[in-house]
Parts: sequence; structure tokens; C-alpha cells
Amino acid sequence: MYLSTIGRRDHAQAGSRRTFTAVGANVFALGSVSLVTDISSEMVTAILPVYLLLGLHLSPAAYGLVDGLYTGATALLRLAGGYLADRVRGRKAIAGLGYGISAVAKLGLMAAGSSAAAIGAVITADRAGKGLRTAPRDALITLSAPENMLGRAFGVHRAMDSAGAFAGPLVALAVLAAAGAGAFDAVFFTSFCIGAIGVLLLVLFVRDRRTARPPAGTVSPRAALALLRTAGVRRLLLAACVLGMSTIGDGFVYLLLQRKEDIATGWFPLLAVGTNLAYLLLAAPLGAFADRVGRLPVLLAGYGGLVAVYLLLASPLRGWPLFALALGLYGAFYASTDGVLMALAGPVLPEALRTTGISLIQTGQALSYLVSSVLFGLAWQVWGATTAISAAAVLVLAAIAGTFALLRQARA
Repeated sequence: MYLSTIGRRDHAQAGSRRTFTAVGANVFALGSVSLVTDISSEMVTAILPVYLLLGLHLSPAAYGLVDGLYTGATALLRLAGGYLADRVRGRKAIAGLGYGISAVAKLGLMAAGSSAAAIGAVITADRAGKGLRTAPRDALITLSAPENMLGRAFGVHRAMDSAGAFAGPLVALAVLAAAGAGAFDAVFFTSFCIGAIGVLLLVLFVRDRRTARPPAGTVSPRAALALLRTAGVRRLLLAACVLGMSTIGDGFVYLLLQRKEDIATGWFPLLAVGTNLAYLLLAAPLGAFADRVGRLPVLLAGYGGLVAVYLLLASPLRGWPLFALALGLYGAFYASTDGVLMALAGPVLPEALRTTGISLIQTGQALSYLVSSVLFGLAWQVWGATTAISAAAVLVLAAIAGTFALLRQARA
């Protein structure tokens, strides 16, 4: 029995070492940065809907605008950051600038007070940081792992990222428990301190993958625009836009769940914990599964899970089993789609313009998401929550069909 236990332990350790070697140490370093940064970000994200709707009494339409800004308004900076990273061949430096801006923005939330305009400006700055860092970070992942392991590499990274997202709301809850239910400034300051640690980890442990300088003209505005003439890139961009238009913000999902189950405000941050736990457990296995069976089927199955979540929110059913199912499916949706879409994009894009191409696809999705959030907030206010979320489910079904039509010839 003892020898058998040792054998199983050694086998598990060998498997862990093989996974580490396959995806690369740089992927784990980037995952560590994302883990810490997501603790910082999700501390704020978890309390933001309550802070804005219940604390500042914004309407659903106003919240939809702010939520759209939170993800989409700075989308063009993704393009700027991606192009600049390719141009100067300094992906780590551009990513570090983005992480730093987002960390400092948490202090801006303390200074904004109850001004909706100031809060919107600070949120825009925070998302500017995310816009700058996301494409260079994902490009580093594609350059740090073999092409046939990209699904697993993104899965491992997203699993570590979601571990931070899982912990962030718990840290926010602990801060509020220690400082008082309305002590949002304490959450913002703690978030800044943790974000600063993430920047330090990036500086110390992430290696930039500097490739040979490409020939003159390879990285230029004209070359970047030429990406759109590539059929594979064009299809991916259109698919990303279609999918972004069908997706509403996490805050809306959690607010609808809160209304359905009448959850106390103090427990609101735990809703994100349930989603991120499922994401954490499923991201790496689903990334590896996508490498084996095809990334497009896994991507579309993830959006099928999103349809189920929206239908559960629209249904008259109640109860904790339904509640747990909705959060689990929501986490599975993210695990099946977030890194998998980037793994689909990696092999299609030329290495010299890898970051620019990734940022182009992410920008299209983010801008579509901005429109979706604003429209959903208006639909909720005009038609009511049930009709709005039912319409969203129909849109996701249409997006699945459209994405399949666009990408069915993909071989990644």
C-alpha cells in the first residue's frame, strides 16, 4: 500500500513536470502575474454592481453604459498596445505599462467619490491598462508554447488567472467584514496594493520573447491593415464581433441571480466566486481537450452553456440547486471560450504581427460587447429583466450559428 501510494505520487509529480515543461515556464510566470492581478481586479469587479446600483442608485441603463465602458470603451487601446508591442518588440514592457495603469486606477476610485462622471473616467483608465496589456500577454503565451499545445497553455494560464478571480471576491468580502459593510475605499486601497505586487512579479520573472527584427515594412500600419485581407483573420474577427454582440456583462448576470434568490447585498461578491471556481477547475482540462478534439467545437459548446444560463435566469424556477447550476455553467462558458478563441487565432497570425492580430480580434469583441451591454441595460429598463434576458438567449443561439458558418473550415 505504501509503495503504491509512492508510485501514484511520483506519477502525479511526473505529470506535473511534463505539463510544466510542455507549456513553458514563461506561461506559468505570466499566469502568476495574472493570478495576483485578478485578485486585485475582481475585488473591485465583485462589488462594483452593488456600489453603483445600490450605493449610488444608478439606473440599469446607466449601469449598462458604465459596464460597457468597463470592458469596451478603451478597446482601441488594445490595437495601439498590440501594434506598439510588435513595433518595438517589447511585449513585456507594454504589458507592464498596462498592469501599472490598472493598479494606480484603483486609487482613482477612492478619489472619485460619488461622482458618476469621475467613476466612469477612472474605470476607463483601468480598462485602458487592460487594453494595453492583454494582447502583448497573450502573444507572449503563443510564443512560449508549441503550436500543438496552445490550447493547454492558454488553459493553464486561464486556470491561474481564474484562481485569482476566485480569490478576489473573497478578499473583498474579508476586507468589508473587517472594515465595515460600506467601507468600499478599504477595498479599493487593498486592491491597489495587490495590483502593485502583480507588476513586481512581471518585472522579476516574466521573460520577453524577443524575436529577430523583421524586414523593413513588415510591422507597419499598412501591414497591420493587410491582415484584414487574410481570409482566416477576417473570419476570426467577424466571429469575435458576433460573439461579443451576444454576450452581456457579468454584473447583469449576478444582479439577475440576486433578484431571483433575494440574496443579501453583503453576500453579492460570492456570486463571482462560484463562477470562478468552475472556471478554475475546468480551464486547463478544456484547453487540453480543445487541442485534441478541435477548438471550434469546444468554443461553440461553451456558448451553448451560456444559452442555458440565460434561459435559467429567464425561467420562473428558483432554489439553490438551480442557482449552483447557473454559476457552474457560467464558469464552464468562460473556461470553454476565453483562451480557446485566442488559441484559434495564434496559428493564423504571422509571428511578426502576432500581437497586433490578437489585439485586432480582441478589439472587435470588446467593441461589440460595449454595444451589447448598453443595449441590454436599455432593454432591461424598457422591457423588464425577463424579456431582456430571453432576447439575449436568442441572440447567443444566432451567434453560435453565425460563428460555425464563419469558422467551420478551421483546422485548429
